[in-house]
Amino acid sequence: MKLRAKDYILVALQGIIFIAYLLDFAIFDIVIPFTFRAFGLVIGIFGVLILILSILQLNKNLSPFPTPKANSQLIQNGLYKYERHPIYTGVLLIFTGYALYSASLYKMAITILLLIVFIIKSTYEEKKLMERFSNYKTYKKQTGRFFPKLFKA
Repeated sequence: MKLRAKDYILVALQGIIFIAYLLDFAIFDIVIPFTFRAFGLVIGIFGVLILILSILQLNKNLSPFPTPKANSQLIQNGLYKYERHPIYTGVLLIFTGYALYSASLYKMAITILLLIVFIIKSTYEEKKLMERFSNYKTYKKQTGRFFPKLFKA
C-alpha cells in the first residue's frame, strides 16, 4: 500500500513526543512514596519485555508507518493473539513506568499525549488493515486494542 501524508505526519508527531519526553522539567516533579516509584520501575520493565517480544513477533512486517507494507502478513499469534497493538502497549508502559519512577508530572502528561496519538494512529492503521486483510474485522472483534479484552462481547 502507498504511504500518504497522514502516515508521515503521525510518525513525525510520535517522534516529537518521544523527544519531548526526553526533556526534563524538574519543576513538575512530585513527591511520591518509594513503593509507587518501585511499581513504576516494574511497569517499565514489563513494557520493555512486551516491546521487544512484539517487535520480534512482527518481524519483517515491522514499520513505523500505520499503512501496512505491500508484502505484509496479518500476525495473529503470540502477543498479537491477545491485543492488536502490543508495540504501542510496550511503549506506553515504559513511558508510564518511568514517569512514576521519576515522579514527573511532566513525563506523565507527555505519556497521556502519546496515548492520544497512539489512539489516532491505531484507528487510522486499523482502517488500512481492514482494507488490506479481509479477516481483520473479525480479528479486531476478538482482541483488545492496547490490552487484552477481559470480556468477549
